[in-house]
Amino acid sequence: MAAIAMRCLRSTGVAGSAAPPLDPLPRPQLRAVRADERPPPAPEEFRNVLGHFASGVTVITAPGVEGQQPAGFACQSFSSLSLDPPLVVFMVARTSTSWPRIARTGVFCVNILGSGQGALCRGFAVRSSQTADKFADVPHERTPVTGSPRIEGVPAWADCTIHAVHTAGDHLIVVGRVETLGVDESAASAGPLLFHRGAFGTFDDFGEHGG
Repeated sequence: MAAIAMRCLRSTGVAGSAAPPLDPLPRPQLRAVRADERPPPAPEEFRNVLGHFASGVTVITAPGVEGQQPAGFACQSFSSLSLDPPLVVFMVARTSTSWPRIARTGVFCVNILGSGQGALCRGFAVRSSQTADKFADVPHERTPVTGSPRIEGVPAWADCTIHAVHTAGDHLIVVGRVETLGVDESAASAGPLLFHRGAFGTFDDFGEHGG
């Protein structure tokens, strides 16, 4: 279970309550740059340069609690972490409104998206609210261990429990222990959905002959 995340939620009276509104975590404290220090890169420059690193795209999901709808958000900051024990990791903004709902459950599913699922990704990329149901028109079923939503037609998925949560600037690093996982070979044959320089696409879209 998510010991660190759940301790944080219990301390604020959230865990185990009747699902009150959840506020995002506060931004980390900032300090002034000294005269002898080089100022950090501007956010725009940082985003532009690091945007050249292409990544896959996932949707992180968790079951609903206390009568709420399931939670989910699009995430390209995902990676495998360890084989023994089997661990994965994703990063989420401290301002995320989906993360507190996921943290409350202590579990999540990583839905790895395929090349034809750009519209699906955009549906989960919008900011959520307590009443929004991002799953309304998205076929899904419960994963076998945690009961998190596994989206129909994704090439691969991993059903996880939250192993640890670490703070890192304006994001959180969430480590999950994989309980079970699977592949849809038919969906996987079409290739992955990619994120590169602020856009979603496929290998062909971003290749030298792409548009």
